[in-house]
Amino acid sequence: MSGVNEIRSTFLNFFKENGHEIVPSSPLVPRNDPTLMFTNAGMVQFKNVFTGVEKRPYQRATTSQKCVRAGGKHNDLDNVGYTARHHTFFEMLGNFSFGDYFKDRAIELAWKLVTKEFGLPKDKLTATVYIDDDEAFNLWKKIAGLPESRIIRIAGSDNFWQMGDTGPCGPCSEIFYDHGDKIWGGPPGSPEADGDRFIEIWNLVFMQFEQLEGGVRNPLPKPSIDTGAGLERVAAVLQGKHDNYDIDLFVALIRAISELTGADPQGPQKASLRVIADHLRASSFLIADGVLPSNEGRGYVLRRIMRRAMRHAQLLGAKDPLMHRLVWALVREMGQAYPELVRAENLIEETLRLEETRFRKTLEKGLSILDEKSRGLKKGDMFDGDTAFTLYDTYGFPLDLTQDALKSRGIGVDQAAFTDAMDRQREKARAAWAGSGDTATENVWFPLREKLGATEFLGYETETAEGVVAALVKDGKEVDSLKPGESGALVLNQTPFYAESGGQVGDTGVMTGEGVRFRVTDTQKKAGDLFVHLGTVEQGTLKPGTALLLQVDHARRTSIRAHHSATHILHEALRQVLGDHIAQRGSLVAPDRLRFDFVHPKPITPEELSRVEDIANEVVLENDEVTTRLMAVDDARDAGARALFGEKYGDEVRVVSMGKSARGHGSNALGWSVELCGGTHVRRTGDIGLISVTGESAVASGVRRIEALTGRHARKHANDAIVLAKTAAAELRTTVEDVPARIAALMEERKKLERDLSDARKKLAMGGGASASSGSSASAAGIREVGNVKLMARSVEGIEMKDLKSLADDGKKQLGSGVVAIVGVTEDGKAGVVVGVTSDLTSRFNAVDLARVASGVLGGKGGGGRPDMAQAGGPDGAKAGAALSAIEKAMAGA
Repeated sequence: MSGVNEIRSTFLNFFKENGHEIVPSSPLVPRNDPTLMFTNAGMVQFKNVFTGVEKRPYQRATTSQKCVRAGGKHNDLDNVGYTARHHTFFEMLGNFSFGDYFKDRAIELAWKLVTKEFGLPKDKLTATVYIDDDEAFNLWKKIAGLPESRIIRIAGSDNFWQMGDTGPCGPCSEIFYDHGDKIWGGPPGSPEADGDRFIEIWNLVFMQFEQLEGGVRNPLPKPSIDTGAGLERVAAVLQGKHDNYDIDLFVALIRAISELTGADPQGPQKASLRVIADHLRASSFLIADGVLPSNEGRGYVLRRIMRRAMRHAQLLGAKDPLMHRLVWALVREMGQAYPELVRAENLIEETLRLEETRFRKTLEKGLSILDEKSRGLKKGDMFDGDTAFTLYDTYGFPLDLTQDALKSRGIGVDQAAFTDAMDRQREKARAAWAGSGDTATENVWFPLREKLGATEFLGYETETAEGVVAALVKDGKEVDSLKPGESGALVLNQTPFYAESGGQVGDTGVMTGEGVRFRVTDTQKKAGDLFVHLGTVEQGTLKPGTALLLQVDHARRTSIRAHHSATHILHEALRQVLGDHIAQRGSLVAPDRLRFDFVHPKPITPEELSRVEDIANEVVLENDEVTTRLMAVDDARDAGARALFGEKYGDEVRVVSMGKSARGHGSNALGWSVELCGGTHVRRTGDIGLISVTGESAVASGVRRIEALTGRHARKHANDAIVLAKTAAAELRTTVEDVPARIAALMEERKKLERDLSDARKKLAMGGGASASSGSSASAAGIREVGNVKLMARSVEGIEMKDLKSLADDGKKQLGSGVVAIVGVTEDGKAGVVVGVTSDLTSRFNAVDLARVASGVLGGKGGGGRPDMAQAGGPDGAKAGAALSAIEKAMAGA
């Protein structure tokens, strides 16, 4: 047994056989400890188990935990590549007991593993214990048979572990391996302890106390075990190597680098090869766990790691980006143990290629300007701070690169001027924000963004995490606390809550801590990348510095993911059916629906809409993986990725691809649907379940909108439609299949009845009824003589306004010669009037003039038509009789 993979599996299987649960490595971004930048030890994922906050279905566990130490308190970055055992990324083997076994069993298992399973000679092993831990001292004598000379008592923090200022703590016991007297150094505790002869390979932590404020320590009711063995160190011992970089894993990676660069692994460029190999691991695992390079927080640490490796690639003479061409070698060595590497391989390659391409441009441009601006300087001079800031702000050339480039010439940088320039730039940005039209209550966010930095978003990888309250805001002002029942806004150092953007609504959920509970009703972005959680305190009092467990509403987020991915699929399906002119003009992605606005000059036919829906659901049923990669915005567009209308993009963008690229129309090498998108999406298209288009309408000139549902919402919509159809069929006393024909027949029957009713009403209206003018001597037909001219004047109800003209035509025929005036009163009390004049009388009476007379009485204005037929109206139908009388008087006076 000598290979890294074999050592890892042997360790895990040994403890499995001894009653331990093999627990997968937790991500490098801690979900349960917001105080840590990265997971740096095996016990991190079990922190809440040790403190009793969390219960798990096992009392013993074993892990191989991936760890990173490259930022904050645990920062080994500058030593990596130049020492035998410093790494940014490493694996920590461990076994854990949560109140089950304690010191005796822990020492027994450790000794059995290292001497029997790993086969290390006993005379090469030394143990240490805390200075007053007599129990551990005696157990090592009894179980391991070690002489007292090789059980060394150590005082101080090196052999006493504490989780924090308060909380679980306890003594440690370490196992050291002696590499032999050919290497300088002495045993632990000796003056030569800093040498490399004796190397710690395993640390056993005996958690048996609780540290209280004031220095008091109480025994824990259930003492626990937490151990950690560096896999790389163990592998070096088992492979007979003194240097971690000589183990099989690193030899394979360094060989791949050497083959691409021609550098000799044992030559003068040895350190550069080691830096690249180590940083390749760290960068790849961080990217696989959702960290992407940026200028803030974890992303900045990743960028430093990546760029340090890339600078060494240039020192090796690599003319083109190198790092992304090495990912396959890492996946080959570690992909089986860590399948997340395999899943994220494309993303890792794209991210590394993009970053190295940009970094080379930054170096080239920055060094060129730096050389020009510093040409006249000599040793001891100071480089202009304003120019250094321009290099940083405009060209992305960091200050430390400027300092490093000038250091060899003995030239410093005016850092005070650099800082002044930075402050001026911030002041301009603040002024621009204040003048952007935002209300006064919004002005609080920019200073907070400046003070706190960007919020780190964890939500692509998880819906649960821990965060620390960085600021509280109420009524547009920063406050010191939020009390029970109060509503306000929380800003955290990190969050899994998605803030509304790109059409996707913000997440909701709950945040809980010791004695506090905050209900999140919305999440918004302010000042660019400050995530603001809006809601109400349901319990306790919230204050800055409070650690909270953050839980996104899983069911709601799941539904949002489905609707967002469906929006992308529908976009491409619309292009297939309607043409390449389809371009997005906005969208809404909500938990219960989606809508999508796009450019199209005419309504979509039912047949076209059906084809769009069919194509979209074919992609859903393929259940292909949805992939996300980071790309340069120009590269993404060149690759065919579509951008969201109105969105602003930086130099780097997330590209979401789904569907088989071989589908044909609209496809490219990245996939069938490829869009720039910062939203959250399903893992596979099948997770969408079903896409049901529920509506199509016009939004504006040349812009259409479709609305759709997915998953259970689509199923409910379909079920409701089926229930409605069955109910309709029962009412119509037919089958569901025959409902359309039955409705068509009923509609035709209704049209016939309406025609018959209209004819009957018209006949009734023209055949009787009282005269509208009580003072005239009207006949039973409503016909009277005005001078020597016949006038048919009638007020009617229940007649459609559009039928009044036909009544007037009938009246003219009935009279032969004369004037017909008909006022129709509607159900809501309004009136319409039609006046018809036979052709022989148009020289005496103008229908338009008579209609206007009636309209004035009815409260209307004007009227229109021809001399022989005109119409008008008014709001006061109660004056129908008066309107007819006014027409009679006008005729009499003509």
